[in-house]
Order: sequence, then C-alpha cells, then structure tokens
Amino acid sequence: MGKVILLISALLFSTSFSSPNKSDTLAISHQKLPFNAKVIRIMDGDTMEVLYNNTPIKIRLAHIDSPEKRNSQPFGNNAKKALSDLCFSQNVLVYPQKYDRYKRLIAIIINSKKQTVNQEMVKVGMAWHFKKYSSDVTYAVLENNARKNRIGLWKEPNPIAPWEWRKPKAK
Repeated sequence: MGKVILLISALLFSTSFSSPNKSDTLAISHQKLPFNAKVIRIMDGDTMEVLYNNTPIKIRLAHIDSPEKRNSQPFGNNAKKALSDLCFSQNVLVYPQKYDRYKRLIAIIINSKKQTVNQEMVKVGMAWHFKKYSSDVTYAVLENNARKNRIGLWKEPNPIAPWEWRKPKAK
C-alpha cells in the first residue's frame, strides 16, 4: 500500500511540474471558466475564431445552427454578415461549454453591447434553435417569435434547416 501511494505521489509531482504545451494550457484555462477574447474571423453564421492569449481558437456557437455558407444554402451569406455585425473585431466574453468532434469550442458569446450573440442570431432570424443539442427554452421561444413575425430566413415560405441541407442529396 505504501509503494502505491509513493508511486501515485511521484506521478502527481512529476506531472504538476512538467511544462504543458500551449494547447494544454488553453484547454485547462477555458474549460469551464469564462474568458475574454477578440473576434478575429467569422467563418459562417455559427462559427468564428477568437484570439485568446495570442492563440486563435475556433468557436462554434452553442444552441444554434445557421444556414450553410458552403453549398450556397439560402441565407448562408446573410447569416455570416449578421454574426459579423454582432461581434467581428470586438472583445467578447466567451462562456465555454465543451468541445465538439471537430475540436471547436462550443460556447456562448457576449458581445461589447452585452448581447448574447447566440440568442441574437435566432432573434434576427439567422439561425435555428439546434434542438438536437440544446433543450434551452429561451432559444425555442426566440425561434418561434422570429417565425411568427417572418423575420430573416423565416420570410421564405419553406426554409430548409441546415441539418437537412447538409444531408447527402439523392441523385
């Protein structure tokens, strides 16, 4: 038993003093704690890149799914512009949640006007509430209001959800 404790202590001691690489530091430092970063790039209506401690981090907005810019989904470019108008080049507050399979940080973003960017995208009709990954009622209410008032993509008679648009098309 004493040898096991000694071995565990040695392992803990050696790992606590080893120098982590930059990506390990980033993963630890923003795992669940909010952090400030500057938005340096908008990829599409639900994905951006921020600069944190001189390191770019790709962020996927939590709770929402926007029209695809790739493959020319209607409103894809509009959604990218809407996201850009809300936060590009701003210092934002990032509330991290987890990482997705593409190693993007899933997060909620608060812009310099204290707006929750994720919610604003749904409110202005540039994103769907992504119910597959979110049960947050706020987003459902915002989407229903945008639909009812025919705001943004809801002006279209039959908008296609991004998760449907991404499905392979039958030839």
